[in-house]
Amino acid sequence: MAKKGEQLTEDHQGPRHILAERAMSTPEEGMQATPLMDAADESACTAAPPASKGVVVFFTRKSTSLAADSSRLPTRWNLRPGSKQLHCKLMRRPGLGAEATTCCFHRRNHHHQHASKRAMSGALGLSQQGVELESIMRSVEGVERKTRIVCTLGPSCWSEEGLGELIDAGMNVARFNFSHGDHTSHAETLNRLRAVLATRPHKNIAIMLDTKGPEIRTGFLANKDKVTIKKGSTLELTTDYEFLGDETKIACSYPELPQSVKVGGSILVADGSLVLTVTEIKEDGVVTQANNTATLGERKNMNLPGCKVMLPTLTEKDEDDLVNFGLVHGIDYIAASFVRTGQDIDNIREVLGPRGRSIKIIAKIESQEGLENFDEILAKTDGIMVARGDLGMEIPPEKVFLAQKMMIRKANIAGKPVVTATQMLESMIKAPRPTRAECTDVANAVLDGTDAVMLSGETANGDYPTEAVSMMSKICVQAEGAIHYNELYQALHNSVLDTYGQMDTQEAITSSAVKTAIDINAKMIVVLTESGNTARLVSKFRPSMPVLVLTALGGTARQAEGFYKGVTARCMGSMIGTDSILFRATDLGKQFGWVKSGDNVVALHGMVEARSGSTNMLKVLTVE
Repeated sequence: MAKKGEQLTEDHQGPRHILAERAMSTPEEGMQATPLMDAADESACTAAPPASKGVVVFFTRKSTSLAADSSRLPTRWNLRPGSKQLHCKLMRRPGLGAEATTCCFHRRNHHHQHASKRAMSGALGLSQQGVELESIMRSVEGVERKTRIVCTLGPSCWSEEGLGELIDAGMNVARFNFSHGDHTSHAETLNRLRAVLATRPHKNIAIMLDTKGPEIRTGFLANKDKVTIKKGSTLELTTDYEFLGDETKIACSYPELPQSVKVGGSILVADGSLVLTVTEIKEDGVVTQANNTATLGERKNMNLPGCKVMLPTLTEKDEDDLVNFGLVHGIDYIAASFVRTGQDIDNIREVLGPRGRSIKIIAKIESQEGLENFDEILAKTDGIMVARGDLGMEIPPEKVFLAQKMMIRKANIAGKPVVTATQMLESMIKAPRPTRAECTDVANAVLDGTDAVMLSGETANGDYPTEAVSMMSKICVQAEGAIHYNELYQALHNSVLDTYGQMDTQEAITSSAVKTAIDINAKMIVVLTESGNTARLVSKFRPSMPVLVLTALGGTARQAEGFYKGVTARCMGSMIGTDSILFRATDLGKQFGWVKSGDNVVALHGMVEARSGSTNMLKVLTVE
């Protein structure tokens, strides 16, 4: 390497064709190669101007001596926030005889953003390259799960004994599906659940009300039984819901059907078991042709792929359920069905009013319109549910995985919890073991970044509800073991800055807390919170170590432990006396087996005690 101040020979001056560590590299389309400096010594490189934010790569200049040498320097990539440039630092190993040269590739904005997205989506893949046989065979017995599990309650599990078994198996959220049942039956189940929880005082199970939402159904039949629609036959759908149908004409509950569909469009009936193509539009209905043969019963669901459905997201029934059940019984979350715009979230908050201001809203994305307005919805909601069932009717099923990955990635960057749902372990409704494809589906959702996974019929109506929860938990733990959390933190941090430009104070503090915990090898992060917002933000940055959330509010504890990945919550009698609370936190950490004497702990709290939104203090504690 040229010494400081040494004049380079003509052969070493100016930019040269560059050989990357493992492949020949030329500037990407839209990039311009310009010399940054002539001097090639390391001190000069270190003194590069502030513009050196970017993706730092070590390259080596092509030379005869390099080509003959097999011990090349490894390529290093270092993503930095807000970068718009790619800097290449040309290094050599001692004795190679090739001088170092430094060049700078100026990126266009969109290239950098694409690189950040690739880094975000590839962060998990980098860690998985290290999976070996030892990791596959290693037992995960006793390893704590970070991903949350939502269980739908129903006849298979709603006895006190059944509910207790679900809790002990790993349930974090109890889902009450208001598409079925009435207020009385749901209240009885909720009372039994709370009675069981009274015997398990440290279990914080969140209560979620899942609204029925708007729906389109076929009508009743003249024979009050079933009809068979033959492939190629003509079937008329009438908006006269009093009409009693047969194999040629069936009623539809959606009055605006003629205005919503187009000739050539598709209509799916009974979860897609019958596919119809619209051939004619009438004033009071549509004429269709059957694409396949199917047998239909009464009141089967209908989907209109790609159509804008002119129905309110909140029906009268939904409003009644929210006000006369949700508010009365103190639910923690609302899963709002068929959310299509951000205004839908505003409407729900208006219905909840001041009494329901602490209730969190999970927007279920189940339509193409919801996907198209996803960014707007994400900005207003408290969380997202990837509802793959109806979504797979609205968009081609082979595209559902793409929608899932997009929604999870965006929710991760926004710091909003995201739930992946539908048919995750569906075979366990009847079988004691899942299919291998189902196991892979659950694991991939975890690797995608989901905060929670959901069981529907598996726990509500299945023969093996407890086994389904246990299996779900095991799969999640295995998948979490393949994640490199330090790399994931950096990718998330950079993606947040790329997407939003800068962080607010509270988010910056929580990000710093997680980074500090990584750097000092802290064994636990402690969060003192009133609203739970700080807990959510810490969870957003996916720390590898346990997160202990302490709060005076039971609702905050349930919401945090219910949906915030990697969080364990405990209720305190009061949040006054920060030092004593932190001492109690380290004591709890010892009881859980998380920390021992001499370990470091990172703590977050507010300078003003017991005030929501005041988190501005980061401390490093040593366990005594």
